[in-house]
Amino acid sequence: MQTTGNTILITGGGTGIGLALARVFLRENNDVIICGRREQKLLEAKNQFPRLHTRICDVSEANSRKTLVNWTIAHFGNLNILVNNAGIQREIDFKTEADDRITGENEIEINLQAPVHLSALFIPHLLKQPEAAIINVSSGLGFVPIARMPVYCATKAALHSFSISLRHQLKDTAIKVFEIIPPTVDTELDKGTRDRRGQTDRGIPPGEVAEATLQGIAGDDFEIAVGQAQFLKNGARNDPEGIFRMLNSH
Repeated sequence: MQTTGNTILITGGGTGIGLALARVFLRENNDVIICGRREQKLLEAKNQFPRLHTRICDVSEANSRKTLVNWTIAHFGNLNILVNNAGIQREIDFKTEADDRITGENEIEINLQAPVHLSALFIPHLLKQPEAAIINVSSGLGFVPIARMPVYCATKAALHSFSISLRHQLKDTAIKVFEIIPPTVDTELDKGTRDRRGQTDRGIPPGEVAEATLQGIAGDDFEIAVGQAQFLKNGARNDPEGIFRMLNSH
């Protein structure tokens, strides 16, 4: 797929992988819109990259998603790439705190329902474009879960499955469906739980994921597993029980 001259919407684009993707897409002369819940983060991103377009949106809410789609199509009629990147990650112990943790920020709504709904809302518009793409950001943990983050891992596994099915449904159209499969990445995704666990390995920089994404899109590599995520993807096929034990040994 062409990596220049596109009009791209990135959800959760104010920080982390989303902002790194925005940077490389801008570098390749694309028109880039980012959305997110935190106005300050969007302002900081805009200050860093003045060519960015920004929009406040909480993708956990269905009405906000509909408003985002209507606004985007009205202002950027050439939009041809949707990047479903927004996500949250929470540790949940179902023995002690599941009810309290699940009723807070909704991982299922943000990580899974939002990409599914936004894809459904944007596809009629994307079908009218000469070349288009939906890019879903899943996780290596969608292939082999870490038990302390059960809902996050389940949503990413579901997003992987959704990407496969959507790609098949759209195979005879101009819309390509890519899946980005990152390993652990040094972002705000975990809400500080790595620090509380004393985890010293913060993961790879978001820029590495962004550069791998650009290369994968250019080569029509529809499942772009980055770094250690390739190990998890292969391990899920070859030794799922062994890889699961390794990830959950502590």
